[in-house]
Amino acid sequence: MLDHVTLGVSDIERSRKFYDEALRPLGIERLYAEGESASGYGAGKKAFFWISQKDASQTGSHVAFATEERQTVDRFHQAALAAGGRDNGPPGLRPHYHENYYGAFVLDPDGHNIEAVCHRKQTLE
Repeated sequence: MLDHVTLGVSDIERSRKFYDEALRPLGIERLYAEGESASGYGAGKKAFFWISQKDASQTGSHVAFATEERQTVDRFHQAALAAGGRDNGPPGLRPHYHENYYGAFVLDPDGHNIEAVCHRKQTLE
């Protein structure tokens, strides 16, 4: 079981601005800052996603945040693009994972692949 994840970033302020906006639709906010070098994001009082200033960014990371509604995946994608992220897969079904896998992918300012995913079947309202 994971407790937390940390991504190395090349510009902490740029990344804070990106994640402050991109994670808001998921109910995740910046909870902590360790000086000028790191920030922790989470829900409630628990930070489970951290960014940390590094001399060279570390790319190739993939972090997926789960949500209960497909519309939240859509809002995440829009917010992340508006915050300066690059599209890496628009919101939609990914049936090659499983029939109800609804996800969206965005590259953050350092090239990390950030995803929001809903595993629930679409409900009609």
